[in-house]
This record gives sequence, structure tokens and C-alpha cells, in this order.
Amino acid sequence: MIQGSIVALVTPMENNGAIDKKSLKKLVEYHIEQGTDSIVVMGTTGESATLDENEHCDVVKCVVDYVAGRLPVIAGTGANSTTEAILLTSRAKQAGADACLLVTPYYNKPTAEGLFQHYKVIAETVDIPQILYNVPSRTGCDMLPETIARLAKIDNIVGVKEATGELNRVKIISDLCADDFAIYSGDDATSCEFCLLGGNGSITVTGNVAPKLVHEMIKAAIEGNRKLAESINLKLVALHEHLFIQSNPIPVKWAVAEMGLMGKGIRLPLTWLTEDCFKPLRNALQQAKII
Repeated sequence: MIQGSIVALVTPMENNGAIDKKSLKKLVEYHIEQGTDSIVVMGTTGESATLDENEHCDVVKCVVDYVAGRLPVIAGTGANSTTEAILLTSRAKQAGADACLLVTPYYNKPTAEGLFQHYKVIAETVDIPQILYNVPSRTGCDMLPETIARLAKIDNIVGVKEATGELNRVKIISDLCADDFAIYSGDDATSCEFCLLGGNGSITVTGNVAPKLVHEMIKAAIEGNRKLAESINLKLVALHEHLFIQSNPIPVKWAVAEMGLMGKGIRLPLTWLTEDCFKPLRNALQQAKII
């Protein structure tokens, strides 16, 4: 089971929107040095929605190659088309990813049975560990614990990223699923308590800018050390808030650039962070002693 602090990696870009592979490699090395436990590449934070299929798969392959087996790589391969999700998942397996993260189909609002069949077909078609991803605030589709439990019985569906921020779901999902089914937080603001309640880790945006602190906080929470976990999390509270001051990944890309780890590229329809947000986000970085 992949556990701990799992960074939802940003995708560095040049000013013209081209992928900046030099900075991508630099980020991978940074996370390995700082103790990040695993990397999610081409998730929402990686701007997967604005990359075409070949770019998407190329970035996955680059990260797998850069990591070179030093920690697990999870590829974001979800889509609102089952056929497209199968294709992306298959190509991620070919690239050498350790697992795939599949967001619920967005916009088309499938029924619970439609969700079950969507994930079942992908799992049966591509033999790679697969993690469900529930983020109704972005997709308009809430995958309920009962559906997760049905899917958890499929051998290569190994976990869920639960991003509702509803902490009671940790116990509900845990009670419905086998002990080896992983439950990950997808909400930085509640990730500390999520893991104290039995979660297996956090797929984190904050981990892009404070990887060591997030790693230490999640580790303490998983081990049940509430006092230590909460004391570390206090240093991160402002970041958890201000990294979502505008739509993700706008603020986190600005913060990573402010740290000198990459340039200022982002793709439309996303735009660079507006100047009125610089000061509060910079203050949050300073509070965490990052800059």
C-alpha cells in the first residue's frame, strides 16, 4: 500500500505554455530530497485538463524516468469518457507508472451504477493498481461510500482519494471495505485529522511547497501522534487556506515559482495569480519558513 504524503505535482511550463522538462526534473529531485512519499503526476494540480493526450502521456513517462524507482509514481488517468480513461491508463502502465488515479467522470453526471460500470471496465481492461478519486466540488458527481465499497471488491482497485472534506467518510468507507483498501485525503485543510482518524495518507497540493513538513505531519498522524501532527499542521494552516485563494493550481504554481523552482508558465483558461493575492500567499510561505 502506498502511504504518507503524496504530492499532486504541478507541471512546470514556459511562458508560452510549453512543458518545461528541465524544471520538471528539478521538482522530482526536490521532492525525493525532501521526503515526499509518492508523486501523483497529471492530476488536477498538474493541469491535466489543458494538456493533449500525447503531452499528458509524455509528462507521465518523464516523471517515471526521472524518479527511476526511488518512490512510487501514480499517474492521473481519469476522464469523462470511459474509452479515453482506458487509453490513458493503458499508456500509463506502458510508461511504468506504479498506479493510476482516476477522477470520477465530470460534467456528464453518471448514476451510481454508471460509475460502478465505468470503473469496473477500466479495472478489468488494464491490469494496474487503480485509485478512485472523488471530488464532487469539481466534477458535479459524488461517489458515495456504498459505490466505493462495491468497487473495492475488484482486485486492482486499491484505494480512494476522498476530497469532499467530510471526515465522517473515513470511518464509513473503512467499515465498508477491507483493511488493505487505502483511503487518502484529497483536502489539505482536513488532511491531518483525516489521517488521525485512520486515513492512509494525503494526496496534497500543499506538499508542492512544504514537502518536508507535510511528510512529517502525515507520518505523525498515521502513527496516531496527535500532539506532533497538530503542532506541525499549525505551521501549514495558512498555506492550506491561501493555496486555494484562486482556483487550483493557480496559487500553488505562483508559490513554486516564488520559491525559485520553476518559471511562471500556465495555460489558458487558467491565468497567473493576480497581484492582490501575492501578499497573503507570500505571508503564508513565510509563516511556514519556506521563504
